[in-house]
Amino acid sequence: MSIIVTGSIAYDYLMRFPGRFTEHILPDQLDHISLSFLVDDMRRRRGGTAANIAYTLALLGERPRLMATVGQDFGEYRAALEAIGVDTELTSEQTDLFTASFFVNTDLDGNQIASFYAGAMARAGALSLHDGAGESVDLVTISPNAPDAMAKYVTECQALGIPYLYDPSQQTVRLVAEDLRDGLAHASILICNEYEFGLLQERTGLGPEAIRSAPARACIVTLGAEGSHIWATGELYQIPPATPRCSDDPTGVGDAFRAGLIKGLAAGLGWELAGRMGAVAAACTLEVPGGQGHTFTVTEFVARFRGYFDDGGALNALLGSDLAH
Repeated sequence: MSIIVTGSIAYDYLMRFPGRFTEHILPDQLDHISLSFLVDDMRRRRGGTAANIAYTLALLGERPRLMATVGQDFGEYRAALEAIGVDTELTSEQTDLFTASFFVNTDLDGNQIASFYAGAMARAGALSLHDGAGESVDLVTISPNAPDAMAKYVTECQALGIPYLYDPSQQTVRLVAEDLRDGLAHASILICNEYEFGLLQERTGLGPEAIRSAPARACIVTLGAEGSHIWATGELYQIPPATPRCSDDPTGVGDAFRAGLIKGLAAGLGWELAGRMGAVAAACTLEVPGGQGHTFTVTEFVARFRGYFDDGGALNALLGSDLAH
C-alpha cells in the first residue's frame, strides 16, 4: 500500500514525576497557576506523530513515505528511519532551524503536562502533496502539524482524489472551526481520543451523531485502557484493549494504534481485526519509553496478537512481509 504520512517529526524529552499532578493543583486558584515539578529522570527519544506512525508501519512491513519539515539536527534520525524501511525522500531539511521538540512530564496516573516547540515544523505548509503524487497514493495521514499545513493537505487530498485519515489530535484547539469542519467533511477516516472528540464537537458545533455517523467516513475514538470504538459501515465495533506486559511511558501509544489500524486495513482484514492490530501495537509501545522504542518482526507481532485475540488465521496474510526485510 502506498502511504504518505504527514505530521510532526520531533525529539521527545520524556520526564517522570513521582507523584500526582492533581495533588498539586488548587481548584480555587486556577486563575493564577504557578507550578514546578521535580522529576526523577529525563530521557531523549526520537518522536513526533508522523515519524512514530511511519516507524510502526515500517515494522509491520510497509514502506511509508514521510512528508514533513525537519531541522539541521535530523541526520542521525533520518538514517535510523531509513534503516527500518521508512522513505524520507519527501522530508525537507531547514538548515537554519532545529527539529521540533516535545517536552512532556508524566505522573503516576499517566497524566501528562506537555509543551511543544515547533522549530522546523512551522514551515510544513511550504510542502505539497503534489510533489509526492507522481506515483499512485492509496492513503495520506494528516496528523498534528503546523495548522496551515494540515488545512493545505486536506485541500490537496480533495483536489488529487486521495483518501485521507484525519487526525487533528493535539491541534484541535489550534485549527480554526472552518478548517476542522472541512477536514471532517471529506475524510475517509477520523481518529481521535475521547477528550479530543469532545473538543471537536465544541469547536465545530457538530453533535456527536453528526461526527460519528457520516456515511462516507469511519470514526474512531480511542478510550485508553478501555480500548476503542469504531463507527464504520453503519456498525459500531467495540475494540478491547491489549493489556501490556508492563507500563513504562504512554508517549506515542496513540500513534502506534494508528499504524496498526492502517496496516490491518491495508491488508484487507476489516475493522474488527484492524482495530485489534492497533490495540496490540499500542501495548507494545506502552511497554517502552517513547514512540519508537519498541521493535518486533511481523512474525513476532502476529504471535503477540494471537496471545490476545483469535484471528482465525487471517493474519497469515501479513507474514510474507518478513520475507521482504
